[in-house]
Amino acid sequence: MERRIVDLSKYRFGCCHEALEDAKIMYEAGRYKNALNRAYYSIFHGMRAVNALDGFDSSKHSGVIAHFNQNYVKEGIFPKETSKIIRLASEKRESADYLDFYVASKDEAEAQIERAETFSKWIGDYLKTKHVL
Repeated sequence: MERRIVDLSKYRFGCCHEALEDAKIMYEAGRYKNALNRAYYSIFHGMRAVNALDGFDSSKHSGVIAHFNQNYVKEGIFPKETSKIIRLASEKRESADYLDFYVASKDEAEAQIERAETFSKWIGDYLKTKHVL
């Protein structure tokens, strides 16, 4: 595998971890809408880290998600639960970012962060098998 692809994947996985840490900081500060957003972006960057290994990227979130689901979840590389984690994270993030008067709860933010942690672990385990990490 080309060094630049490995470096890109590793960089994106670093973004995944950074966004997850940001989500935890927002959670601790009681900023639950922001925690939902950052936990989603942790998942998004994790998908992009894996997609980079295919030389794939998209300017649209839906494209990143579709490629990941088609090539990694549908093929059984990641468990089917992965798609549910992605869908829930996306829905929660969109609600938090775009709905007027949306109030995110502490429990909702905590669950989103837990899902992002699980997702990040799965991504990290996979990248290790590809000798990225």
